[in-house]
Amino acid sequence: MAGQLKEVRNRIKSVQSTQQITKAMKMVSAAKLRRAQDAIVQMRPYAKKLQEMLSNIVSNSEGETGMALAAERPVEKVLLIVITSDRGLAGAFNTNLIKLAKATIAERYAEQHKKGNVTIWSIGKKGYEHFSKNGYKTDASYKDIFLSLTFGNVQQASQAAMKAFEDKQFDVIEIVYSQFKNAATQRFEVERFLPIPKVEKKAGAVKADFIFDPNREQLVAELMPKILNTQLYKAVLDSNASEHGARMTAMDKASENANEMLRSLKISYNRARQAAITTELTEIVSGAAALQG
Repeated sequence: MAGQLKEVRNRIKSVQSTQQITKAMKMVSAAKLRRAQDAIVQMRPYAKKLQEMLSNIVSNSEGETGMALAAERPVEKVLLIVITSDRGLAGAFNTNLIKLAKATIAERYAEQHKKGNVTIWSIGKKGYEHFSKNGYKTDASYKDIFLSLTFGNVQQASQAAMKAFEDKQFDVIEIVYSQFKNAATQRFEVERFLPIPKVEKKAGAVKADFIFDPNREQLVAELMPKILNTQLYKAVLDSNASEHGARMTAMDKASENANEMLRSLKISYNRARQAAITTELTEIVSGAAALQG
């Protein structure tokens, strides 16, 4: 009985220690989330408007020169840029992103994958570790971006992707990332990066006539790379905020579960302690009765 009590006491101490860690991690994630949320909330309207503008320009410039980044080609070689996190303990955050990337390959690019023509660039160590272990064609060049999350570092990945597309190393490039909604909600998305998607034309719609100053070629050459850099940076900021939100929620749930476990263990401890006291009293009474007899 004494051994059982000691075991329960040790478990209670262990759970309390774990709960202190989860509470601390929740507070750290909450502080990081606030900064990450401010960054993406300020960035998103700007990036969205730029993407709309670029899609409109491309849609109304079909067949014109200077549109190499919008060129539609038969899809033979595919690049997926999968944005996960560097660390775990974020619930199902990384698992859902990896599942979405695999589902995208299975649904859209199964033939290319069989031929070994699907490449994955992982931003974040968790995605790289999973895909490299499971036999996918991966590239580790940009997996450490979250160690120093700056526009310049993301721009290097974006420019490398654009150059690879222009050199026809890939025929389509897609981004798999988590769109931040709030601390408890993330939406996992697959977004076309290249070729630049065109706006679907509605029946009877009038073609927009843009006035370009400077000329169209100069404007497109200047704008396209900048807008695409912004698009990838926005996706990375979205995933960064989503990661901290998911981790904060996971640590909050872990702390609640620890409370439930502590309550259960304390009840078990008190019951065992009462049983031990009752047993001791019974033994004393029985011993006294035996002496009197």
